[in-house]
Amino acid sequence: MNDRANSDTPTSRKILKPRRLALLGTVAALGVAVLAASPGTSHFGPGSFIAPAQAAESAATPPGFGDLVSKVKPAVISVRVKIDQDNDKSAMLQQNRMDQDEQAPFDQFSRQFGFRFPGGPNGMPRQRHQMITGEGSGFFISADGYAVTNNHVVDHATSVQVTLDDGTSYTAKVVGTDPKTDLALIKVDGKTDFPFVKFSDQKPRIGDWVVAVGNPFGLGGTVTAGIVSASGRDIGNGPYDDFIQIDAPINKGNSGGPAFDMSGNVIGVNTAIFSPSGGSVGIGFDIPASTAKLVVAQLKDKGAVTRGWLGVQVQPVTSEIADSLGLKEARGAIVDNPQDGSPAAKAGIAAGDVITAVNGTAIRDSRDLARTIATLAPGSSVKLDVFRNGGSKTLTLALGELPNERQAKANGSTDESREQPGAGTPRLGLGLAPAGEVQGAGQKGVVVTEVDPQGPAAQRGIQTGDVILNVGGKAVTNVGEVRSELAQAKSSGKRSVLLQVRSAEATRFVAVPLA
Repeated sequence: MNDRANSDTPTSRKILKPRRLALLGTVAALGVAVLAASPGTSHFGPGSFIAPAQAAESAATPPGFGDLVSKVKPAVISVRVKIDQDNDKSAMLQQNRMDQDEQAPFDQFSRQFGFRFPGGPNGMPRQRHQMITGEGSGFFISADGYAVTNNHVVDHATSVQVTLDDGTSYTAKVVGTDPKTDLALIKVDGKTDFPFVKFSDQKPRIGDWVVAVGNPFGLGGTVTAGIVSASGRDIGNGPYDDFIQIDAPINKGNSGGPAFDMSGNVIGVNTAIFSPSGGSVGIGFDIPASTAKLVVAQLKDKGAVTRGWLGVQVQPVTSEIADSLGLKEARGAIVDNPQDGSPAAKAGIAAGDVITAVNGTAIRDSRDLARTIATLAPGSSVKLDVFRNGGSKTLTLALGELPNERQAKANGSTDESREQPGAGTPRLGLGLAPAGEVQGAGQKGVVVTEVDPQGPAAQRGIQTGDVILNVGGKAVTNVGEVRSELAQAKSSGKRSVLLQVRSAEATRFVAVPLA
């Protein structure tokens, strides 16, 4: 019966590229045996002896979650929306469809928003212009009716209705949404004594208990428990991915619901799961409370979210890039190209600079830079620590506002083949010509006219038509200059040389290995 129900249920969209995974399930039984022993008798074996420390730890383990659940459950709501099918085909239906890729049935990250289709065989609509009913979850954050849910739950909704734990229903309005973090703020008017919960001020530890409450498959008020499995997860959803991973089972309809710590504070907002079938396999993802607090505060004040904007295209610093630049560690974000007129360009940030810290806080990689800048308000004055030409300097600038039509580009996974070490020589395996001699190539750099498929440059993704602008930080205009810089890099003991390459897509840096 359940197999039929699941197969008839429309599924959410996949947001990562397929890869094969083997998932193993285990069941653990935890018990404490108490044995009676007569004086002078020794017992050896499982459960025969409980050390004082073990006994204290066992006593400290909560016997259950009943007290916690009774405290927080009234603040959790079921969210039902109506969406015009005809107006929404290109948005919600596509966004929330789980890709049934037969070639990769065990690799699907999906948003967890449940749909109900009226009429028709298999629940599909008989005709156009019918309304689709979607179900998700949410939770009150104030007594006057402000509640949090996911953007993908209320996006394009024509009406929003919430149902409380006691069964009462209210009409809600959407105050604001933020697609970049998949958060939304809704408001129920008419009362000032709604039960509510608060966001946690502390980052959860891996291994901490977590309790999720929500409306899976329309079954409101469902409680599941587990632990925090990991943090800082990037699932390829956007430049601000920083998810908490939990193993408390969450399913379709849990979207927008809260995950609680043992104090009853919200540590995250349920938003996606890894699932081969559409159901929970114990890998769920939550938007951290720290992110949700910042976003919700702006949605409440302005109905939208504004973010700081630096105006650079960046990529992570690999070990090869670090070696070619003389950096001690593969940390920071290397600037591919500052955008014309951006705050970064006005402050003098140049291609090849490595941003290592923002306001004194170290930057791990390009995604960390994107998230850090996004948390700062437009107009904020920031200090950037920059590594340039073997030395460090600090630049101060005022952030702009991230335009709605743009996103900070922090592409940490362009083509992994460029980041893999490999055998190479000072010969790049390229045919080159001055850009000025090739029509349409511009006047700067040298154009790649041939690529040896077995050469080191080809292994790093350099293609015919690409333009090499500089080698080892020095601008080049002919083949002789390229050879000179390669020889200089090798004589300096570097294992790789950094090339700035312009292609049809973008300008980027590529570290090519040297033997």
